[in-house]
Amino acid sequence: MRWDNLRLTETNADDPVVPLFARDAVTRTFDTPEFRGMTFYEIHARSIINRVPAASRVPFEYTINPYRGCGHRCVYCFARNTHRYLDLDAGADFDSRIVVKVNAAELARRELAAPGWRRRHVAMGTNVDCYQRAEGRYQLMPDILGALRDAANPFSILTKGTLILRDLDLLAEAAEVTEVGVNVSVGFLDADAWRSVEPGTPDPRRRLEVCATLNERGIGCGVLMAPILPYLTDSPAELERTVKEIAEAGATHIAPIVLHLRPGAREWWLAWLSREHPRLVPRYLELYGRGAYAPRAYQGRIVEQVRGLAERYKVGTATARQRRRIGPPPPPAPPAADPEPEQLTLL
Repeated sequence: MRWDNLRLTETNADDPVVPLFARDAVTRTFDTPEFRGMTFYEIHARSIINRVPAASRVPFEYTINPYRGCGHRCVYCFARNTHRYLDLDAGADFDSRIVVKVNAAELARRELAAPGWRRRHVAMGTNVDCYQRAEGRYQLMPDILGALRDAANPFSILTKGTLILRDLDLLAEAAEVTEVGVNVSVGFLDADAWRSVEPGTPDPRRRLEVCATLNERGIGCGVLMAPILPYLTDSPAELERTVKEIAEAGATHIAPIVLHLRPGAREWWLAWLSREHPRLVPRYLELYGRGAYAPRAYQGRIVEQVRGLAERYKVGTATARQRRRIGPPPPPAPPAADPEPEQLTLL
């Protein structure tokens, strides 16, 4: 690891090289079971509201990411390659070396108040999870949410974490003054697959409990059924079981997304696959041999299966929600994600 190359400290105004961070970084480790083996780099970021490049082809333009790296340790995480920009590796370093932007809330409040800002939608959790385990210690999100609430700025959150329920009151307050959207990520329920490919995340059924609780409080919450793993969690029985429980959780909508493997994630995933399911390696090389995405025909078949199951189990309808006695039905659900390559991917 060569953090000396990152230029963490302030530079002279005449220096043409801009430092990565605004001030010195502080390195911390914690000798507690949940953080053992992890290193945290507490830094002061130079900005926090990021504009997403148009080439990304995602349905949002601005993001806030208070962390880099993620303790969820999802083997397939598409964001792994971003750690290489920090001169860290996309594998074990991504899982265990977490950058914490300790001034995130201060920057958010300042940037949301800037004269040129026009209350544009801000997405959170789209790179790494803002409610990963580290958030329990650093507690950056309450002040970020407070800044968004006070600015009446629309926002959305995508998470695999249950810690979001800690901020339920803040979310409810924000929803009174602006548009607030939440999605939880649950690609499958299979316990063996979960423990193997998402070892740092809460049980998928606990995530569905989060979905139910948010909807009970009037905060519309859907489910990104992502990723669906070819030959591992894509059987008709597993798809049906997952969709059925998503419906029972009262999800406002469901968006199925098939695994895709970008650089960084691709190498880490294939190494895991060769250890755990070596017989599947040739099949994956056939599916993903030409790029990051499975063939459109395969994606389309999975999306149609999930769409049909969602209709059968009435995802996003009064009938599904009444199973949990939640009250009035949610707004009409958006269409399911299509199988085009620009589909949004989870952490």
